[in-house]
Amino acid sequence: MNEEDRLGSWKAIAAYVKRDVTTVQRWEKREGMPVRRHQHDKRGSVYAFRSELDAWMASRGSQLAAERPATIRGPLTPATLAAFAALLVAVGLVWWFRREGAPTDSTALTRVVPLTDFEGVEQAASISRDGRFVAFLSDKDGKLDAWITQVGTGEFHNLTRGTAPELHNPELRSLGFTPDGSLVTLWTRVTDPAPGASPVNLQAVPAIGGPMRMLRAAAVEMDWSRDGTQAVFHTPEPGDATYLVEADSRTVKRIHAAARGEHCHFQVWAPDDSFIYFAQGVPPDEMDLWRMRPDGSGAERLTNHRSRVMFPVFVGPTTLWYLATTEEGAGPWLYSFDVEKRIASRISFGIEQYTSLAASADGRRVVATVERSKASLWRMRIGDGVAAETAARRIELPTVGGRSPRVGPDYLVYVMPKGTGYSIWKLAGGAATELTQGSDARVVGGAAVSPEGGQIAFVEESREGTRLFMLDAKGGVPKRLAAEIEIRGAPIWAPEGGSITVAGLRDQKRQLFRVPVDGGAPTTILAGDALNPLWSSDGKLLVYSDTGVGPTFEVKAANADGTPHDIAPLTLPRGSKRISFVPGRHALVVLQGEMRHVNFWYVDLDTGQQRQLSDFGREFQIADFDVTAEGDIVFDRFRDNSDIALIELQGR
Repeated sequence: MNEEDRLGSWKAIAAYVKRDVTTVQRWEKREGMPVRRHQHDKRGSVYAFRSELDAWMASRGSQLAAERPATIRGPLTPATLAAFAALLVAVGLVWWFRREGAPTDSTALTRVVPLTDFEGVEQAASISRDGRFVAFLSDKDGKLDAWITQVGTGEFHNLTRGTAPELHNPELRSLGFTPDGSLVTLWTRVTDPAPGASPVNLQAVPAIGGPMRMLRAAAVEMDWSRDGTQAVFHTPEPGDATYLVEADSRTVKRIHAAARGEHCHFQVWAPDDSFIYFAQGVPPDEMDLWRMRPDGSGAERLTNHRSRVMFPVFVGPTTLWYLATTEEGAGPWLYSFDVEKRIASRISFGIEQYTSLAASADGRRVVATVERSKASLWRMRIGDGVAAETAARRIELPTVGGRSPRVGPDYLVYVMPKGTGYSIWKLAGGAATELTQGSDARVVGGAAVSPEGGQIAFVEESREGTRLFMLDAKGGVPKRLAAEIEIRGAPIWAPEGGSITVAGLRDQKRQLFRVPVDGGAPTTILAGDALNPLWSSDGKLLVYSDTGVGPTFEVKAANADGTPHDIAPLTLPRGSKRISFVPGRHALVVLQGEMRHVNFWYVDLDTGQQRQLSDFGREFQIADFDVTAEGDIVFDRFRDNSDIALIELQGR
């Protein structure tokens, strides 16, 4: 059998036999339909051959003919959702063109086409300068690999074939092209680098296929000037030190670095090479758009989002598009920014959310990752061994999903999306109660339950800023606390129950505060970079995370009076800042692994010894969790389904 006879996905098989995916999956399971699986693939990627399907269908002709083909009244497929999202994008773009005074014929303005429709995840799309080739990350073959396609051909080629280390960092541009399009650049990370070597490097692979090679060691992202004579890149050094290098020289010049704890991502040159634009701030949710001259002078902040700002690209001489969440945390959505008038406007509407953006040199073609994710809550017991997927038990919720679970004495609280914001729910005895009625605000992290279970604290981010609230566990009107503090991160109750510990800014200085619940004035526990605090049950030890350098952060500890407490060194990936004490032990449960694929680990704080607790597959992402008194981990999991869309701006 040759490759032309092969069908490489459930969707392709279903389309060939003129049935829906659910039907062919049922036939494969119950009727012996000849569908094959890649042996190395935990996700169950499948393929089949037309000749085998023809023979099988012919042998069961009368039996299968009795089953009517699926109608459009069935569940929405990813392709249908992608097409609907594309329609919403087009509506937003037509509105934008009208606002800019351009022609209003939508067919002359834009064409939005789904570029991929694989099962699973496609991410981090990039496009060559001439707009002919698109590179992206996909787990189509099991492991997350770099893929490439020539626009319009429908053919896809795996460039890395399972040989690359970690490839995806959602907080920066993971893929790119060299100016001539001959190489695809890759952000890579290894967890155990050789002595003296950088864990993060910029590598490259030929666009026509071939072995990877080092492009620049210790570089994170790189973008070339439009004339190709210079390149800008940053490193994982504190402040994301940014450098300029001439194309024909090995000499680099340091041109910029943010304050410690801040990061500089997504560098992109202006079309006339007069400025370098980038996102700067505290990732992931306190970023803004900045620019500077190529020599590093004149660095200035351009927007005031103070939210997730990422993937700036130019679609015209003075028009820059980028992705950003709203002040309430909804999105990310697509924004347009006029660099001369310094006016930002949102140009996407509806349910579509984006996780990457890239543009051709002339701005006529833009590729975007359109993402749809589903969240659910699960439970697993901490055991002596490594728990497999089957050890996780789903928690049935009467709501449509949930995230950020927190454990109370005889109940569970969690956060659920509602409209453009979120609401907090309480699950007790199988029944769920909405404690907050929802708003256009975002709950930062999860809610914190007081030691006796009668009160709940949470941090809300909205247009009014980031604010700390306390709420009766039975519901009611939330009470605001510590109005004088600019809150950062999620709160935690002190073991004595009379105060809440939270990170924040006062007089523009980062501190960790003790906030009395009776309305008294907050006091400083310790000064400096400290986020996501966590108390031991006896109140003697306070664990927290620093703001991090590069893709990792360090876990530190203090005594109750704020003085340092030595613990064994512990470094975690930056996307895994939630940590929890194991009840009754001087140990933590943490998330270890890659930026987008982590598992639970047990860490002894006295010895530093670590052991793995779970070995879950890549089809789910774990974001938040809590540990019960009985030793169960209650956690959320997100199942992503994303596709790449091509936006053609024909009127530009």
